[in-house]
Amino acid sequence: MEAASSEASDQTSATTRTETSAPAHSAAAGETAAGREAEAPALRPHAEDAFAEELAALAAQDDRPRPERWLLSPWAVATYLLGGTLADGTVITPKYVGPRRIVEVAVTTLATDRALLLLGVPGTAKTWVSEHLAAAVSGDSTLLVQGTAGTPEEAIRYGWNYARLLAHGPSRDALVPSPVMRAMADGMTARVEELTRIPADVQDSLITILSEKTLPIPELGQETQAVRGFNVIATANDRDRGVNELSSALRRRFNTVVLPLPESVDAEVDIVARRVEQIGRSLDLPAVPEGVEEIRRVVTVFRELRDGVTADGRTKIKSPSGTLSTAEAISVVTSGLALASHFGDGLLRAGDVAAGILGAVVRDPAADRVIWQEYLEAVVRERDGWKDFYRACREVSA
Repeated sequence: MEAASSEASDQTSATTRTETSAPAHSAAAGETAAGREAEAPALRPHAEDAFAEELAALAAQDDRPRPERWLLSPWAVATYLLGGTLADGTVITPKYVGPRRIVEVAVTTLATDRALLLLGVPGTAKTWVSEHLAAAVSGDSTLLVQGTAGTPEEAIRYGWNYARLLAHGPSRDALVPSPVMRAMADGMTARVEELTRIPADVQDSLITILSEKTLPIPELGQETQAVRGFNVIATANDRDRGVNELSSALRRRFNTVVLPLPESVDAEVDIVARRVEQIGRSLDLPAVPEGVEEIRRVVTVFRELRDGVTADGRTKIKSPSGTLSTAEAISVVTSGLALASHFGDGLLRAGDVAAGILGAVVRDPAADRVIWQEYLEAVVRERDGWKDFYRACREVSA
């Protein structure tokens, strides 16, 4: 009996030790995972995080009047986007390369009670400018509604927590505010991306918000009124399929600023190089300056095919179905840098960007491939210093 009791006791103790040690091990593993998650840098930080030091330096040096609830004055917001050197020597990097007056008009619009609509063809940095404007004005670029063909009205107005709604009926606790509603209550800047992709009846839910600065909640017999500092930045383009035209009533509520394509090859090369350098740092890719010549080639090809004429104006060419925007050039160069880093010697060469260019140009396998082949033979083949580029493009196009 004693032996049996002792054996049972040992088994019980072993069981107890096993049961108590397992949760401790799990907890330790959980803490380790949580620690890794906390330490891991974001792949693509929000603008207010990535440029926190610049925003802080601007705020410290900014002695100009600020609209209510703005973190910076309109002058400082424009400086943040366009770049400059502060009195203490702090260098503010340009976030947008383009006409200064466009940025000044956009910033001034946000300082009034008019909403801002950034309009332009795909790839003209509408989303990029929108994010940085919200970061500089409100310190938060995340109050975002992403427009799609399936965006519901709740994404702009409000929704409901249906568990609470069924348990207790309509109440403020059961209401789920949209990013726009939260921006109204806190005096912040809300963003609506790709406004023209949103169904027309959902778009029009913005009319009362923008004109009356209020959001009725008829289920509660209440409303949310916008406090000072609230505004909306929307982006839109009319080149993509699935576009829903804005009603005249909604369009009147916006001040429209058109973001143009870069004026020159040099300006576009500068934009592509800056963005690729920023992206490359987060991906541990090689430095951009060593690949500037290839960037210039990519930009030249895109501009010529986009414009339907060569840079010297002597040869007319057909344009493919794609937009061939600056954003697509950035993507091609970034992919090329990754190829050069992982499968080459780290130097960006023609062979690294050729496949990316082919993928960007040939969207319609039938029509676009013919256009691309004609461009290669009539333009690229005859261009001095482009033989390596011609051979690389021919190789991937075969």
